[in-house]
Amino acid sequence: MNVPAGAPPQRRLIVLRHAKSAWPDGVADHERPLAPRGRRDAPAAGRALAAADRVPDLALCSTAVRARRTWELAAAEWTTPPPVRHDPRLYAADVPELLAAVREVPDEVRTLLLIGHNPELEELVLTLAGDSLDDALDEVRTKFPTSAIAVLTWYGDTWSSLGPGMALLTDVTVPRGKKG
Repeated sequence: MNVPAGAPPQRRLIVLRHAKSAWPDGVADHERPLAPRGRRDAPAAGRALAAADRVPDLALCSTAVRARRTWELAAAEWTTPPPVRHDPRLYAADVPELLAAVREVPDEVRTLLLIGHNPELEELVLTLAGDSLDDALDEVRTKFPTSAIAVLTWYGDTWSSLGPGMALLTDVTVPRGKKG
């Protein structure tokens, strides 16, 4: 992608769906823990982001237990984890609410990690992506499973200017941990 001199800085939004959760009887949805597969996949997501040089400057994370634990296990794979903001608005948020939270991010943040839930994260990715590399948009339309990572890039001076169709979906991956 050729960028003209004087263009706004490149920003990257990394969208991570929480890892596979358990469904224990009598546990409220917000309090559901990760399943054994989720406890394997969340660190794999952290390793995948580190290997691709995509460790964020800031993370926004749902307050749901499964999202917080996904963050903890992924971030434990990095030498220097970034700050995290656990935002209760991200639990059961719709696309406008997710976008509002992203638009509040300080402008010095170049790479943001957003950890939350489906179907809202899938809808956010499809809303923001005006185009994609390879077949990434088709992949997201087909399925955005637990632990899926979507990487959106765009050029802008502020996060508050991000809007529908402005980003390029550059990558979609679904890291999986190995059974031990």
